[in-house]
Amino acid sequence: MDRELALNIVRVTEAAALGCGRYMGRGNKEIADQAAVDGMRSMFQVLDIAGTVVIGEGELDEAPMLYIGEKIGTWEDGAPEIDIAVDPLDGTKLVAKGLPGALAVVAVAPKGCLLHAPDMYMDKIAAGPKAKGCIDIMSSIEKNLYNVAKALYKDITEVTVIMQDRERHQDLINRARSVGARIKLFGDGDVAAAIATCFSDSGVDMFIGKGGAPEGVISAAAIKCLGGEFQGILRPDNKEEEERCREMVGESWSRVLTMEDLAKGDDIIFAATGVSDGELLKGVRYMANNRARTSSMVTRSKSGTIRFIDTTHFLDKKPDYAYVK
Repeated sequence: MDRELALNIVRVTEAAALGCGRYMGRGNKEIADQAAVDGMRSMFQVLDIAGTVVIGEGELDEAPMLYIGEKIGTWEDGAPEIDIAVDPLDGTKLVAKGLPGALAVVAVAPKGCLLHAPDMYMDKIAAGPKAKGCIDIMSSIEKNLYNVAKALYKDITEVTVIMQDRERHQDLINRARSVGARIKLFGDGDVAAAIATCFSDSGVDMFIGKGGAPEGVISAAAIKCLGGEFQGILRPDNKEEEERCREMVGESWSRVLTMEDLAKGDDIIFAATGVSDGELLKGVRYMANNRARTSSMVTRSKSGTIRFIDTTHFLDKKPDYAYVK
């Protein structure tokens, strides 16, 4: 893929963030999410790509836009065929409640390179570049914590593991506490939590827990670009979900899914723009004279380059994002 596509993908996440940023703290996660979808899709439609959504807002009967299988981009002759995984607003509840950590995220790869993951739960584990090769989702949390501590030259009491604050994780929390590890809990937005492992100044060393499989694919794509490691195992809740696993992943759906299973090859692009303030990126800021400022990052697996982009937008020239409708 053309490296200039990376900057265009940032424009997509910026459009989503600008679309939903004004709804922060207004208590309506559905309106915020729809505004992010509208902004993201409007920008995608002008890109010279032949894109297919493989991770999106749901099936066609569940989402009018950015649905799984939707064709987006210009689709002109010669346009690169790419898979697209989107989460226009990772953290809808965060925005609705005015809480930190919400992002607009996109991952793209050549056609056939991103797993079309079923919408169900997945067990996940992730670590940053310095602990790559030291985690194993089939091992206990205790062993993983000690291995990460050894890789990072830390005492176990200095290792921080991040988990979603859910009842299903209480056993993991108790076991991490029993060996003396530090625990950081988050409410929503597990893409942001997973990729935090790849930034030393985040203070997060390992991510573990059970969450959405589509978000797992996006996280794996991002972490592959950032040089870390991600593993997942699909966890269907019933026979119907098991059948979806077979249809979408194959008969070996229950195996450990590595980054290469989830995001193949070395030509992945990941971009994110902050919607509300987080540890990695600042949220959308509104300034005088109808301007707004966004904070974004973009990275490519081919080069490993990580760019942080601070952008000032003149909203009079972007009427779709100038006023809340």
